[in-house]
Amino acid sequence: MASRMINIFANEDSYSQDTRKLLRRKLQQSGFAVPKQFTSDAELIVSIGGDGAFLRTLHKYDFPPIPFLGINTGHLGFFQEIHPDELDEFVFLYKQGRYNIQNLKTVRATVEQEGQQYEYQGLNEIAIKGDHSTTIHLNISIGNSFIERFSGDGILVCTPAGSTAYNYSLGGSIVDPRLSILQITPIAPMNTTAYRSFTSSVVLPEELIVTVHPEPREGSGFMIVADGMEHSHSSIREVTLGFSQTEVKLMRFEHYDFWTKVKTKFL
Repeated sequence: MASRMINIFANEDSYSQDTRKLLRRKLQQSGFAVPKQFTSDAELIVSIGGDGAFLRTLHKYDFPPIPFLGINTGHLGFFQEIHPDELDEFVFLYKQGRYNIQNLKTVRATVEQEGQQYEYQGLNEIAIKGDHSTTIHLNISIGNSFIERFSGDGILVCTPAGSTAYNYSLGGSIVDPRLSILQITPIAPMNTTAYRSFTSSVVLPEELIVTVHPEPREGSGFMIVADGMEHSHSSIREVTLGFSQTEVKLMRFEHYDFWTKVKTKFL
């Protein structure tokens, strides 16, 4: 009978690497195999670090359908479920099957540029910005309705899972991940007699698509930023944003509660 495989990835810092080695030894002693390279045959991916390490792993392996477990050796660790001193408890509960899977929705952006199409995906958010942190003008439609000509640093479209990340620092609302809504949050909007932009978040049902037509910028381009990962475009004809069909699976144990975590991390 083949061993059950678990992928482990860790930050480069010594604490994360030591935790990785210790967890690998404990898993192997419990009958699991830990491959040296990523394998799609694994039944679990363990990410050791902070939220950034988790998101980098998620993007590097193209949002695999394998459940993730986060071990927090970073700072905030909102996606992380356990701490390094809980490894024995994790192995025991995992072998017992005493856990739940939280399915998190992702947001997708389709970018049209000079006859070419690009797709980006984010668990937290996708932002549209200028590539040199200068003011941009975006014609924004929701569904079939034109909403406004936005002027400012850009806009961010986030999932409920991402509402506690960049969105929260911009003044957006915290959203329970059990809700299927998207949130559009302005980034440094202009609101003067010359420019009128919305200055607070807009919340949308899952079926509505956001369409953005950026106005051309002489000598400058645009950035599509997915979970903090930047993608440059010299020009963009259109960006459409909405929920992706992809879901990210996070392992949660019996004690997990979203609002308890919000209180612990933010309040």
